[in-house]
Amino acid sequence: MKADALENYHVRMRRVLDYIDRHLDEDLDLETVSGVAALSKFHFHRQFAATFELSVHRYIQLARMKRASNRLASDDAGSVTDIAMDSGYDAPDAFARAFRRRLGQSPSSFRKSPDWVPWLAAFGPLDNARSKLMQIIYTPDDVTIRDMAPTKVAVLEHRGDRETLPDTIQRFIAWRKAAGLSPDTSPTFNIFRSERIPENPDDYAMDLCVGTDQPVEPNDQGMTPGEIPGGRCAVLRVVHNTHNLEPAALYLYRDWLPASGEEARDFPIYCRRHFTFFPNAPVHDVVVELFLPLK
Repeated sequence: MKADALENYHVRMRRVLDYIDRHLDEDLDLETVSGVAALSKFHFHRQFAATFELSVHRYIQLARMKRASNRLASDDAGSVTDIAMDSGYDAPDAFARAFRRRLGQSPSSFRKSPDWVPWLAAFGPLDNARSKLMQIIYTPDDVTIRDMAPTKVAVLEHRGDRETLPDTIQRFIAWRKAAGLSPDTSPTFNIFRSERIPENPDDYAMDLCVGTDQPVEPNDQGMTPGEIPGGRCAVLRVVHNTHNLEPAALYLYRDWLPASGEEARDFPIYCRRHFTFFPNAPVHDVVVELFLPLK
């Protein structure tokens, strides 16, 4: 396949993924989805599976289930019955069986105390499928420089192997829920204090933060008060594959920073995660802004 023809094919397939993510509440039958790709419905299912290593039916199932789990883990996202119906199930018990089979918890149990380890494993194939054609090439036009105000935050430090990070995330979510700090109203930050995959796994370090002006007393959950300092930052917006910010960070350090004439400030690179938890939000309506502090 010639390079221009291959790129055209990839554009069609990316269009399909975006269409699915934006129409999860609708009837995504084979004829509709193949029409978005402008490919024959008699061959499309095999082309999709060959490209993404998932059947189109399986992809849609996972996308709907991931959205449902995000809604269950958020605040005021509707009843389990409503979420089941929005996920394409005729009855809550059918949704509950599928949810438990996929994530090892009932929907109500997940809502109270999500277990993120099986969650990450369950949706790994979905993220892997998207990453195949969602490689983003950044340019200097994608980077803006902003003067940021200082932000007071509550901080939960994660230190040690990334394999245990889901447990830290679970404690962080539980604390912010108890404190009434919803992602809709209180900004979420991650401060990256080490490489994503250090040579020694125990050297991994990241801070999970939620913006708040409320006093934060050190507590049994490990939360402490902190502040993200103000100052100039290079900002890169990340829309796809927001679970792995390494490509975006590499672009800032390797390409943008040397060419810009700027110097990095003595504070780690960090990000703000913008979550969308509206009832009909697509799975991938999570936008990340990556901040590289500058002198």
